[in-house]
Amino acid sequence: MSASWRPTASLDLLRQRASLLNCIRAFFAQRQVLEVETPLLSQATVTDLHLDSMVVELHDSKRRFLQTSPEFAMKRLLAAGSGPIYQICKAFRRDEAGQRHNPEFTMLEWYRPGFDDQLLMAEIEALVCTCAEQSDNGSSDWAVSGFERISYRDLFLSRLDIDPFAASDQQLIDLARQQTASDHLTLSRDDALNLLMAVVIEPALQAPVFVTDFPASQASLAATELTDDGHRVARRFELFIRGMEIANGYLELTDAQEQARRFAADNQRREQGGLPVQPVDEFLLAALASGLPDCAGVALGFDRLLMLISDRQRIAEVISFDDNNA
Repeated sequence: MSASWRPTASLDLLRQRASLLNCIRAFFAQRQVLEVETPLLSQATVTDLHLDSMVVELHDSKRRFLQTSPEFAMKRLLAAGSGPIYQICKAFRRDEAGQRHNPEFTMLEWYRPGFDDQLLMAEIEALVCTCAEQSDNGSSDWAVSGFERISYRDLFLSRLDIDPFAASDQQLIDLARQQTASDHLTLSRDDALNLLMAVVIEPALQAPVFVTDFPASQASLAATELTDDGHRVARRFELFIRGMEIANGYLELTDAQEQARRFAADNQRREQGGLPVQPVDEFLLAALASGLPDCAGVALGFDRLLMLISDRQRIAEVISFDDNNA
């Protein structure tokens, strides 16, 4: 008889998982951040070219999408006056499987009205270090010292000796092909930047570091601003520890018209690339139009944080059952 019915995580890891959940809830209770729940199913989904949503057919032939993140629904709560909120929930992304990915995973997401991205980074560091210190695993030496902050531009200059804003499209594409030994790749500017980030830079980010000020073309739902030398950047950051992305946060965009423009541009690129055009979340746009408070928000990979704290290399080791055993 097959032993595949057994959990992929040990009972000890499941206990650590429960302890981490308790730590997170205690952290936010102390700071008076409200825990909320929103639907996993929605009528619309993300237009992001790099996210592939899962579709569910209901009994009346209506389609619903399993959320890739609770962001849209949580922003509707913010616009309704919820104040600071957080959520621990399941998220779903098709075609994401591997050592650090599972199509179904657990996400911690929270929003702080009145915070900017700098204040939110400080709170993320406090949360991560608090939970690491409270675990009984001695491998969290990375949580001892302060987390570094470095701009996306400075990171490319220091690691690859190239300015990601000033370099031409062809220079970036040529460098990406050279670094991956893949001359045949057809790449856009952002494809080249993403490839260089994933293959060359991310594995080298071992000590905790917040990477800030991404290119405006990668803003997603973040606000943007001009640098002193005239380059537009996104008020977006990502946290990396031991070469792994842990969190992705924004100073949130509050302009409904700009968000609608970005959704339309995404769908146009999807159509050009042969990807399905996605329905736009009109509820979100209406919430933004009604007045989203100035705020910062972040999505943090709960499973990945547990991997770090428990010193595990595979996501299957920290979830009850991975995609092959569910």
